[in-house]
Amino acid sequence: MSAKIQSQLAAEKTVIEMRDVNKWYGDFHVLKDINLTVAEGERIVICGPSGSGKSTLIRCINHLEEHQEGTITVNGTLLDKNSKNITQIRREVGMVFQQFNLFPHMTILDNLCFAPVWARNMPRAEAEEIANRYLERVGIAEQKDKFPGQLSGGQQQRVAIARSLCMSPSIMLFDEPTSALDPEMIKEVLDVMIELAGTGMTMICVTHEMSFARSVADRVIFMDGGEIVEENTPNEFFDNPQVDRTQQFLSQILPH
Repeated sequence: MSAKIQSQLAAEKTVIEMRDVNKWYGDFHVLKDINLTVAEGERIVICGPSGSGKSTLIRCINHLEEHQEGTITVNGTLLDKNSKNITQIRREVGMVFQQFNLFPHMTILDNLCFAPVWARNMPRAEAEEIANRYLERVGIAEQKDKFPGQLSGGQQQRVAIARSLCMSPSIMLFDEPTSALDPEMIKEVLDVMIELAGTGMTMICVTHEMSFARSVADRVIFMDGGEIVEENTPNEFFDNPQVDRTQQFLSQILPH
């Protein structure tokens, strides 16, 4: 990590801290001694080859995957087997997946209202007001009475982002949110994420969209073999990579 990033993190509030985190799937060591500190409002992009542990890392942050060694703390709450701690962290951490995971039998508005009403006992009228506000924000308010199957992939992913925002998270995790989309739909989803980044939301995004990383991220992290191999500011990461493996990866995914 560069001295510039270290000094910035030291001066800001830490919202996520991973210390010596290890995870195995059977004999496969998928995360190896992960140390990561995320400051409030920081925007991080994680990239790397398939199977490098990127998605597993962010899924550990809200306990969708369970780590076996090390500690993870989110907004001062230790992520352990305590169900109250897990629930508290999940209330503060929103997540958007590769697949949209919308309820196909519910309208778009019902999809957004479901969690606030059932998980937070929010009155339906209040939930609808919040849902309509976020649907407007992601540019698909006119689709609220349709069902997911009636929307394009890009529209469904924007619904998924709005649904996460309805729970008022302080942190958003994105797990390759554009990888299941047709190329012409990617931009509409990235535009929503860029707008969200501009609000100061803490964001961690696993993606291969390097133009997004260069323009939005405060820090880019490269993973390989379950380890954080390199991390730096976007300019330094793309223009002056320090590790041979990073250079090799970038040479394969960046236009020549």
